[in-house]
Amino acid sequence: MSQPVTHSYEFGPFRLDAIKRLLRRDGEVVPLKPKDFALLLALIEHRGQALGREDLMKQVWPGSVVEEGNLSVHIFALRRALGETPDEHRYIVTMPGRGYSFVADVRELPDEGEEAAASTPRSTVQRAQLEPVGGAVPLDSRFYIERETDREFQAAVGRRDSIVLVKGARQVGKTSLLARSLQQAREAGARVALTDFQLLNASHLASVEALLRMLAKSLADQLELTVAPDQIWDADLGPSMNFTRYVRREVLGSDEAALVWGLDEVDRLFTCEFGSEVFGLFRSWHNARSLDPAGPWPRLTLAMAYATEAHLFITDVHQSPFNVGTRLALEDFTLDQVVELNRRYGSPLSEADAERFFQLVGGHPYLARCGLHEMTAHGASYDGLEAQADRDEGPFGDHLRRLLISLSQDAALRDVVRGVLEGRPVPTAESFYRLRSAGVVAGDSAREAKMRCRLYSTYLQQHLL
Repeated sequence: MSQPVTHSYEFGPFRLDAIKRLLRRDGEVVPLKPKDFALLLALIEHRGQALGREDLMKQVWPGSVVEEGNLSVHIFALRRALGETPDEHRYIVTMPGRGYSFVADVRELPDEGEEAAASTPRSTVQRAQLEPVGGAVPLDSRFYIERETDREFQAAVGRRDSIVLVKGARQVGKTSLLARSLQQAREAGARVALTDFQLLNASHLASVEALLRMLAKSLADQLELTVAPDQIWDADLGPSMNFTRYVRREVLGSDEAALVWGLDEVDRLFTCEFGSEVFGLFRSWHNARSLDPAGPWPRLTLAMAYATEAHLFITDVHQSPFNVGTRLALEDFTLDQVVELNRRYGSPLSEADAERFFQLVGGHPYLARCGLHEMTAHGASYDGLEAQADRDEGPFGDHLRRLLISLSQDAALRDVVRGVLEGRPVPTAESFYRLRSAGVVAGDSAREAKMRCRLYSTYLQQHLL
């Protein structure tokens, strides 16, 4: 009797069906892009072997010319889908100088039995796999939805662009995107540092000297440098020259590997009186790639995330890093992306309800996850969710109250929002940009401004009109 052809593989909690092109974890489908699935299948079929980059690229992209950075992006996506952490690669390991290898134990399965894995009640699986909503989405989260901006941002970091910028409203997912790009850089062999400007206190922002010394010390600590900034800081040179000298000699000069420095919430510097000086410094490092081609500057990438329109605060274009490099905008979810998120939550929404839900939350990433989490965790219907949506004690109550409190602290912007609710255009470009960066309104111009979602409209009408 002939042996059955192996079309399915089992490893850990996963089962891969090569015919149906599906990967399941504990019976629940793990969403993978076609190239990610092809890459995983190739690694599993050659498990225990080191597959070089060229071999993998020939198998996954046959007959195509692609950048090697694409492979790192897909390896990163696979590791995230498999639940690997930066410190523990249980399935896919990097073999320095040789490529990648699938190292987990794999059991080959005949075709029968796949349906049994799929029969696990979806709601039970989903409730067990729920995670808290809010803040940066974990790297291994099944609920992270990739957008085109993700791929463009990660590609720019992979190319080692000097400055990579992503702008988006509050709670649109900038920090989560930045985290994934930094992880991609780590896995590609780059050194990585991160500065979250929201964590800085008043003493750090007291002067440009205090800020740049703090940034230098933070880089030294994260990169474990042997020479501390205080050892070479020269009072006669001034803070900008000192910081540039330290970055050039110690931060970049200590290691030939590329450095990706993530800078989150940088718009906190926009209102500082010395903000333009700091941003001018970053711009000078970008220029140094051409002015000092033999120097270390091509190894440095600044990956910056911000919400507020930079041109409102930095009027000298020659001092701004926001008009050079790669500039990207991160937008709210599309209907298709909300539908995909719904599927990952076990489809608590029907097809018709998914469209109604999209109209309610407007593609707002946080609200979309919050609503689907509520329905999945408590078995709520969409009608029940919608009935409670705009109430202070409802599932979105904490978020909506914070929005109202924020507007209450700025009488001018509160009056502008009242006008939008009554159908009037935003009176000035500045107020439009401020409201859009805060995530209150959407649109491309002050005249086209509208509330970001129906939920905001109904709630704020109750409290402001």
